[in-house]
Amino acid sequence: MDRTLTVMGFALASLGVLLAADSTSATSAKDPFTPAQRNYWAFQPIRRTNPPSVKHSEWVASPIDSFIGAKLEAKGLQLSPAADRITLLRRVSFDLIGLPPTPEEIDAFVADKSTNAYETVVNRLLASPQYGERWARHWLDLARYAESEGFKADETRPNAWRYRDYVIKSFNDNKPYDRFMKEQIAGDELWPNDPQARVATAFNRHYPDESNARNLMQRRQEILNDITDTVGSTFLAMTYGCARCHTHKFDPIQHTDYYRLQAFFANTAADDEIPLIPTKEVADFRAKKDIWNEKTKPTRDQIDALLDPKKKQILKEFVDKYPDEIQAVIAKPPAERTPFEWQMYAKAKPYLTIDDDAAAKTLNAADKKKYQGLLAELKQFAAIDPGELPVGIGMHDISDKAPATHRLNAGAWDAPAEEVQPGFLSIVNASDPNIIPQAGLNSTGRRTALANWLASPENPLPARVMVNRIWSYHFGQGIAPAPSDFGLMGGKPTHPELLDWLASEFVQSGWDIKHMHKLMVMSATYRQSSAFNEVASKEDPRNRLMWRFPRERLEGEVIRDSALSVSGLLTKQVGGPSVFPELPLGAGKPRGGWKVSEETERNRRSVYIFVRRNARYPMLEAFDMPDTHESCGRRNQTITAPQAMTLLNSKVSLEWSQAFAGRVLKEAGTDPLAQVEDAYRLAYGRRPDGTEKDSVLTFLTKQQGLIADRASAGGKLALPTSMPAGYEAARGAALVDFCQMLLNSNEFVYRN
Repeated sequence: MDRTLTVMGFALASLGVLLAADSTSATSAKDPFTPAQRNYWAFQPIRRTNPPSVKHSEWVASPIDSFIGAKLEAKGLQLSPAADRITLLRRVSFDLIGLPPTPEEIDAFVADKSTNAYETVVNRLLASPQYGERWARHWLDLARYAESEGFKADETRPNAWRYRDYVIKSFNDNKPYDRFMKEQIAGDELWPNDPQARVATAFNRHYPDESNARNLMQRRQEILNDITDTVGSTFLAMTYGCARCHTHKFDPIQHTDYYRLQAFFANTAADDEIPLIPTKEVADFRAKKDIWNEKTKPTRDQIDALLDPKKKQILKEFVDKYPDEIQAVIAKPPAERTPFEWQMYAKAKPYLTIDDDAAAKTLNAADKKKYQGLLAELKQFAAIDPGELPVGIGMHDISDKAPATHRLNAGAWDAPAEEVQPGFLSIVNASDPNIIPQAGLNSTGRRTALANWLASPENPLPARVMVNRIWSYHFGQGIAPAPSDFGLMGGKPTHPELLDWLASEFVQSGWDIKHMHKLMVMSATYRQSSAFNEVASKEDPRNRLMWRFPRERLEGEVIRDSALSVSGLLTKQVGGPSVFPELPLGAGKPRGGWKVSEETERNRRSVYIFVRRNARYPMLEAFDMPDTHESCGRRNQTITAPQAMTLLNSKVSLEWSQAFAGRVLKEAGTDPLAQVEDAYRLAYGRRPDGTEKDSVLTFLTKQQGLIADRASAGGKLALPTSMPAGYEAARGAALVDFCQMLLNSNEFVYRN
């Protein structure tokens, strides 16, 4: 039924576009766009209007409330009453840092009767290092962040985690969003001496890539398509991908617009050796490495003599699988390669160096023994070996001359049409970019021109797009319904004047993201309760007018982090290489490997879990972690049986419950009523009411008896991680079951 309605809606929208086109026959032949397209809301300059006046001035804690309140009053509706303090504190804590407040934090907020008590909490949360971890996860969805290649082999992509840490630090530092955009598009051109700006370009390095595909021309084109689609949807909220094969059917994105955007990236290639230490330290490192090379040369020469024949054999077998034209490019003298041939060579280059260990695997037994002996000799020089240079990954231009970009007929890589030059979205800015090659950088400067346009206050899209994203994460839905699609099919904004006011405020604040958070969460609209209102529901069933705060399930990462936090297991170390939590029984190791980390490491926050493109961590996948093969602007919100089964039956969730019960015993002692109170406070932030106390105490008594019977029959018990001496095992196991129930409850996994 739903699919039928969707198809019908799609057909009606198509008809509407055709009728609009037919009704604009007076459109100038020189203008490819209709007046309706020219006047479309997303492409208009941002206009800051004064907040409207409302009758219920008590609603207004922020200019936001005036815009929301005016729409509600027009429909005869009103805001819901304010949420209670505990609910509000949990809500804003989940939103800003992705963790529940501690009982101590709740007590302090409830006891603080000052007028700025809530603002103090908001300021504390925004200053917390956990803020960056929470909000980086949203951005990583957009960047299709993963640490492996994808496709069949799904090989690990070393050092991809450096980009994740860059994003976390950028949010924690409150880096201005215009600078944040520029760094990710052209950090290497604009700030070549800043390692973090260069690592930022990994935004476009997170494309999936089939490393064993031999058609390098097709491979390159698929990567460029991925970059084009991702940049268009993330920064402009435009579905550029629909214009890859033809002019967009609904939105004013021409076929040539797609390839003009792509041309900005035509000369890029992966840069997986970005030094992360200052230039002087790099020079010192290399000087030390030179000394090590000199001392170990005799030994290394013997290793080379042993391995070189094998390497040449492996390399020949590898190169022979390439088409003849690629083999010719590889064999060509560097000075004779064209810009396009350099692109082909750059795609082949990582595989033209054969690793010593790979070659050693092909040695006979005698030579392997000799090889091991030579490695032992090298270890004698370990004291003077500086090790490996810390590096990050990103993108860079291969040279200062870009290969030609062509419009592709039907999007086929091998069907080029006319050549196109770099260009912006023509309905917004049809002028030619001011491209200035960067002196001494061996770079075209193309991406700098794009970055400057994206970050220009005159560009109406990026500021609107970002404030709409922030709004959607706080309120569960965007002012414009589809955060990554401001086109016709994405829907109209419910409060266009508010969207523009926020976009204007964003730019005027210096693109200050934390300022926008604070504006939103300090509003009365955000602070209202989630209480249901039957009258309002009939008038506005989807709550588009915001007559109550939307109640939503938390993301899988927040549920896992909260369970770890409540159980006392969470390791709060910020940054560093990714971790590998234990996989569910029977899951099997994914292709590419999964070496389980030490316990304290695997209990770090979920943002640090290794992201294998073809095998997302099972719990997070069950709770709608997006497919990292493409940018995700809005996660699905499903309610499924596997989610309940994951929290109820997995070994890991049982370990959380055992640790939770151990914590309750440590804090509350052996008194059952004190245990119930403490467990509720930790899990829900509140105390249980009388009915809840009676129900839980009855459950514990009954469950203790059932468990004792099971134990007498030889059954194994799941016990708290620590129990007082002499504490009855059946009582401890019943407490574990109660704690597991709390972690499985709606109140625990929902933001109210």
